[in-house]
Amino acid sequence: MSNTKPSAQDIEALASVAGVPVTSEVATRIAGSIGSAFENFAPIAGTLPFDLEPATFLVVSAYAPADNH
Repeated sequence: MSNTKPSAQDIEALASVAGVPVTSEVATRIAGSIGSAFENFAPIAGTLPFDLEPATFLVVSAYAPADNH
């Protein structure tokens, strides 16, 4: 799979690996519905620091009060 719009075949493969296989028709609908989001984010793909978020969450949660009600 590339950094641009996923194909129906990409969706079928990913769904199968995730344990929720889908039909070709459903994979085509999913690819069509999320494709524009992939195309819109393509120019910045690989430039966002997503790897930092989990570490930040752990640091912040360590200092958060135990009772957040």
